[in-house]
Amino acid sequence: MKYFLLTILLLVSQDIFFAQTKDGFIIARLKYSGGGDWYNDPSSEINLLRFVAANTNIKTIPEYKFVDIQSDEIFSYPFLFITGHGNVVFNDEEVKRLRTYLESGGFLYIDDDYGFDKAIRREMKKVFPDKDFIELPFSHNLFNIFYKFDNGAPKTHEHDKKPAQTFAIFIGERMAVLYTFETNPSDGWADPEVHNDPEEKRIEALKFGTNIIIYALSQ
Repeated sequence: MKYFLLTILLLVSQDIFFAQTKDGFIIARLKYSGGGDWYNDPSSEINLLRFVAANTNIKTIPEYKFVDIQSDEIFSYPFLFITGHGNVVFNDEEVKRLRTYLESGGFLYIDDDYGFDKAIRREMKKVFPDKDFIELPFSHNLFNIFYKFDNGAPKTHEHDKKPAQTFAIFIGERMAVLYTFETNPSDGWADPEVHNDPEEKRIEALKFGTNIIIYALSQ
C-alpha cells in the first residue's frame, strides 16, 4: 500500500511549478546572511536522500546542494532546507523572493539547530506579516503519512529540556513552511561520527525526514 501511495505522489510531483531535475529529487540548502552557520552538517541531506531512495520508490540525488537566497536558482527547487545556530537576516529583496517562492508552490523546511528560534520567527514574520506559525497536532498527516510518529516529531537532541514542537505556516490549505523546534532531526541525519548519536536515534530521525519529503511532495 505504501509503495502504491508513493507512485501516486511521484506522478503528482512531476507537475509542480519548479524545474526539478528528471534524474531525481534533491534538497537545496538555503544560504542566508546574518552570521548563522547555514552550512553546518553538510552530510545531513546526503544521508537523508540515500535513506529515502533505499526505503521508498522515490528517486533521489544524494548530493549536498546549496542555493543563495538572492539567486533565481531557488526557483529551480521545490524543497528548500534552512538550519543553523544563532542569527539569520533577510533583507527586503530576500523577503520578497522567499515570499514569491512560497506563494508559487515552494516548500521550506526549517530545523532549529539551537538558538535559531528568535531570529527565524522574526524573519519569517517579515515574509508573511499576516501569518503566524501554527503548532501541528499529533494527529496531523505529517506524522503518519509513511512512518508513524504517535507523539509528533522525535526528540533527536536535547537542548533546553523543552518538549519537541512542530509548527507550520499555511497558504490557504497548503503547508508552505514547516518548522521543527527542540527536536533537531537534521542532526540525526548527519554522518554517525559527527554527533555520535545512537543508531536508533539516527534511524528515527531519518524516518521523520522521509515523512517530511513525502508530505511535501503530496501537496
